[in-house]
Amino acid sequence: MTHWDFLTNHALVLIHVIDHPRSTLREISAAVGITERATLSIVRALEEEGIISRQKEGRRNRYWVNIGALLRHRRQGPYSVEEIANALLRLSQRVSESAISQDGAA
Repeated sequence: MTHWDFLTNHALVLIHVIDHPRSTLREISAAVGITERATLSIVRALEEEGIISRQKEGRRNRYWVNIGALLRHRRQGPYSVEEIANALLRLSQRVSESAISQDGAA
């Protein structure tokens, strides 16, 4: 059976930065499961696209996500980022409902 990943490393880095805006590259890379060098490359690519920005806070960086730039980002096949996010939200709600119904049946 072929192995495939649901999200790209770019998406995983972005999600981590949204949830943990004061993470170091080391923390991001450990959470995503990629090298620090790959993480830096992805962070720089997201910065070049205007999707994230960093600001130095002491010895750490703080990351900011530009939601407008993210929503304007190119389409992924026939779907926009907003459509993908909405689909994932609906999926999350179904997963939660399924978990609740399974807990009630146990």
